[in-house]
Amino acid sequence: MSTFLQEGCRPLVLASASLPRRKLLEGAGLSFTTKAAGLDEGAMRTAMGLEGTVEPSDVAEVLARAKAEAVSAGAGGSFVIGADQIMAVGDKIYGKPSSLEEARGRLLDLSGKSHQLHTAVVVATGGATVWAHTDVATLTMRPLSPEFVGRYLATAGQGVLAAVGAYQVESLGIQLFEKIDGDYFSILGLPLLPLLDALRREGAIQG
Repeated sequence: MSTFLQEGCRPLVLASASLPRRKLLEGAGLSFTTKAAGLDEGAMRTAMGLEGTVEPSDVAEVLARAKAEAVSAGAGGSFVIGADQIMAVGDKIYGKPSSLEEARGRLLDLSGKSHQLHTAVVVATGGATVWAHTDVATLTMRPLSPEFVGRYLATAGQGVLAAVGAYQVESLGIQLFEKIDGDYFSILGLPLLPLLDALRREGAIQG
């Protein structure tokens, strides 16, 4: 991959093992390494959001900051990108489904309703955040029959367990929706345009 955007710039690190996020950065022409933070995100989400005392957007940003700062503390002068996505219906926060049966119940619960994806992205260096942004998208599912949900999950397979909503809108999951309001890149897990603007302003990539 060409590195013309980063000649003379400090290295970039993605603090995530997410394939969609990696593909988005690669598609934008960036050269970077990946290093997952290894945090217990489920426990952190539960601690912050179980009682509804913290806004979903704040939960997403706190987790994104924690990932980026943890990795950047041991990454020298690199710029580290951290991100997190929270699915919520009102103040109720959902984590990733742990089984296809849980995914089935979730999709049936969301059938015919709207929910929000709160997606946060952070840039950190030297263990400290230098920029943060959170985007919110609203997605409305069409009414789904139990039979359709069963066929969808049988076709989509275990991959749905990697997504908080048990879907990927960039593939078969788009069949679940009747309306989507929000930034496409954010829905995939990374508010790409604000991130690229921040990287240019920080001198992490050339403008």
